[in-house]
Amino acid sequence: MDFPEGQLVGLAEIAQMANVGRTVVANWRVRDLKFPRPVAELRSGPVFRLDQIERYLARRRKNMTYIVSTINLKGGVGKTTTTVALAEFLSGEFGRKVLVVDLDPQTNATTILISENRWSKLNDKGHTLATLFHDALRPDNEPEKFDLKATLQKGVSPVSAVGTVDLLPSSLDLIDVQDRLATMPSGRFYASRPVDLLHKAVRPLLPNYDYVLIDCPPNLGIVTLNGLRISNGYIIPTIPDVLSTYGIPQIQSRVADFARDIGEDIVELGIVVTKYRTGTTVHENTLARMKTDSTLPELFDEMVPEANQVASAAEHVAVSTLRQKYGYAGMFPLLRNLTEEFIKRAEASL
Repeated sequence: MDFPEGQLVGLAEIAQMANVGRTVVANWRVRDLKFPRPVAELRSGPVFRLDQIERYLARRRKNMTYIVSTINLKGGVGKTTTTVALAEFLSGEFGRKVLVVDLDPQTNATTILISENRWSKLNDKGHTLATLFHDALRPDNEPEKFDLKATLQKGVSPVSAVGTVDLLPSSLDLIDVQDRLATMPSGRFYASRPVDLLHKAVRPLLPNYDYVLIDCPPNLGIVTLNGLRISNGYIIPTIPDVLSTYGIPQIQSRVADFARDIGEDIVELGIVVTKYRTGTTVHENTLARMKTDSTLPELFDEMVPEANQVASAAEHVAVSTLRQKYGYAGMFPLLRNLTEEFIKRAEASL
């Protein structure tokens, strides 16, 4: 859009410039202290200097880190493969710097990105996120063992073309931490709440990345809440069947309640349909219901079919390009389109 020199702009024009909705711009005004002050409050709304708005939007695009959790209460729905695919395409196709935070004790995202053998060596040394949570449960006279620098794995992914994905790996040891964290003392002045552990540990890292993707466990326990605590938004990968979609309303209500408790917005970015089988009655009927249910998050346009390329992509196999990993047929463009849609939704939500 071109504006004459010195022209003032309102919220609608700013929304057009930023390619977001007007309500998003209104949220920026409330939440971001760096948002320019209006030069006047007209009956139709506030107006701003164009040059100040242009500088603000440029800084916002440059400095924003988008932190998104991936959640479903049911396992086996493609949650981890979706997270990893988004990370790899964000890096390899869109040039974004990405941090994957693996909070799922199954460690699947970790082994996909660095191999089981490398993970085992890290786990033996305590260089996983399990150590972070174990530290919170240690007696006061014991030293902390979590080493952020040693735990952070840089330049992961077996795809040569993917060079800007880093990882904070998970561990099977997280399984026995979950319940014990619920009994953790909050510390003096409530400075050590169990849901703040991840936030306090990784906060120095976050500005180094364009995107942080958090692969959460298939529950809404304290480890998952640690992921949500630092998240701007979340996505729900799901198979379009009754069992996989049953818990979505519970996710929505629990995340909304948690967001209110911490005084932050955690935006529903949408549902990613996975392992979709065209022509299957259960899938078609569930999908039709999801599309018309206004209480559910909006579905992403791209749906990931059940395909051998996606299943085989879960193996840590060295390849040169994303086309080789995800196949030269329809899967590569589908995942690229999904990632592009993900970028638009994430960047429009803040």
